Amino acid sequence: MGISGGFGAVLEGVHTSVAALDALALEDRNLEHSALTAAAGDIDVLQHRYELCLEGLELTARLEAQLAAVKSRQVARAVEFQQAMTPPDASVQDRTYAQMSVVEEIAGVLTLSSAAAGAFVEQSRRVCSLPPVMNALAAGAMSWQHARIVADETEGLTAEGAASLVAHFFDPDTPHPARGAAPGEIVPSRFRAKVRGWRERHHPESIEKRHAKGVADRRMEYTPDRDGMAWISLYLPGDTACAIWNRTTATARGLQGPGEERTVTQLRPDIAASLLLGTKNTTQTGKSTEVGKVPTPRADVLVTVPVLSLLGQTDEPATLDGFGPIPASMARKLVADGADSFYRVLVDPRDGAPLEIGRKNYRLTETIKRSIRLRDAKCTFPGCNNRTPDNDTDHLTAWQHGGVTGASNLAQLCPRHHRLKHNSMWTPGPANKNEPPGWTSPTGRHYSPEHRDAEPTHWPLAANAFPDVESALLDTGPQEKFLEPEAIPLDDPLWEEFYSRPFVLPPDPLKDCWNMMQPWP
Repeated sequence: MGISGGFGAVLEGVHTSVAALDALALEDRNLEHSALTAAAGDIDVLQHRYELCLEGLELTARLEAQLAAVKSRQVARAVEFQQAMTPPDASVQDRTYAQMSVVEEIAGVLTLSSAAAGAFVEQSRRVCSLPPVMNALAAGAMSWQHARIVADETEGLTAEGAASLVAHFFDPDTPHPARGAAPGEIVPSRFRAKVRGWRERHHPESIEKRHAKGVADRRMEYTPDRDGMAWISLYLPGDTACAIWNRTTATARGLQGPGEERTVTQLRPDIAASLLLGTKNTTQTGKSTEVGKVPTPRADVLVTVPVLSLLGQTDEPATLDGFGPIPASMARKLVADGADSFYRVLVDPRDGAPLEIGRKNYRLTETIKRSIRLRDAKCTFPGCNNRTPDNDTDHLTAWQHGGVTGASNLAQLCPRHHRLKHNSMWTPGPANKNEPPGWTSPTGRHYSPEHRDAEPTHWPLAANAFPDVESALLDTGPQEKFLEPEAIPLDDPLWEEFYSRPFVLPPDPLKDCWNMMQPWP
């Protein structure tokens, strides 16, 4: 990273955005004057000024991103200048104090704490060291929040690993680029989930090893808060936490009714407290209910597992709906015995996509609902984070208007956005079996869909795990056998034979760890 490289281009982008904002402000003043003098003619002044406000917001967001690029570039340059001024023969102690000094100087200039300034310096330097990320920020194509996410998630990776992650999301010409909306078109929390998911799948250290370390650190924390309130948090394995969340959500749904005034958000902590303390759950109307006697709706959770990972031939992570990547051993545990609320979805090793099941009737089967849940992962409306257990499976084009019941005409919508769709001009686009719909706003703005990055699953080099099938599929010579799935036609009957085989799960490598987590008798 050069001390001044590209800085002029960043400033030029700022000047362009400011000029565009000035032009919008002038146009708005002219429209206001036209409305006051009745000179607007056939122009819908209010509608036009409303659209100018939206354009102004877009430009302001772009300018904020460009200013963030200027800010982070200035921070990185300040650190580089400080390093250049440090004598080459300076001791380690002198270098350390010089670095501390520049961080404290930046903290004073920006009115930040020392810790916040130190974090900002590290994030700025990392963003500046990743040209595609800095270029997107300087162009105003994404916010500082998005850039910071990349900086955070590349921490601890090698230079090659960080470059691969950045290329996946910012270089459309890289092999297997990210699908769907661009980074700046996804709300930061969803972008972090996608980046973290890719990082988990491609991290050089096995997720099994990292998970084992995390399990050892499980804990409960208690933090008093103001207004007589407090926080209780649990640091648990993802499957356990996900099961707790879905169980309390489903129980809350079961408690709702004409006599229940509490929202689902309020019911969840009440239910958790009732279960932990063994008390009755009391409604605001004074009616008490034993949580254990409440009919709890079933809350199925999808566990997406690559076939060969399920069989123990690879360590490729599975994906837990509503959580993200989990170790293969955890997925095997969930689908092996008794975990009847977890629904196993096998990933096709040919292209990484789940199997599609269609139907031509209006009424949706649980199978097709699950397949749409698997594809969409959440409400498909732009920016919505509502997870699948709360959502409806909606016809994009209404059944009475000729809409069919198939993957191309179905999508997940939370209740709120389901109502908005039917009572406004927000219009969904088409979908297909692997991609959810995009959306068009009443003003004509299009929002690209967000969807998962399906990748071909990992294959072991030696073909010795499936002797009945591989002998026909994978013979490459008398000396060695290697898996070559792309060389086998998709309609080859050997694939059907492969999937018809019973899948025998391997021993659980973390069995002792799981046993330690069971409740005491």
